[in-house]
Amino acid sequence: MKKKTVKKTRATKEAKMLYVTTFLCLISTMVLKIFCGASIGHLSMNVEKLKYDISEQEKKVESLNMQVNELTSFTEVQDVVKNMGLSYNNQNVIMINE
Repeated sequence: MKKKTVKKTRATKEAKMLYVTTFLCLISTMVLKIFCGASIGHLSMNVEKLKYDISEQEKKVESLNMQVNELTSFTEVQDVVKNMGLSYNNQNVIMINE
């Protein structure tokens, strides 16, 4: 009886290069995904910080608008006029509609 001979097939040079290239592409894809994810996280934190800063500025603007409205009220103007020794004359008041 003849013995069966087992032939070992070796990978060709092109197949080895294909395996190495595929492995390197896989590794580089994982590394790129990690770095891009970190970059996106950093940008998200910056966006949230800017949103917080904007809301704080809006609160300050609202507070200043309220102060302006209080200082330009009719009673405040009358008090300033009385303190300066002037008299209020309704005929000299001109109403401007915005």
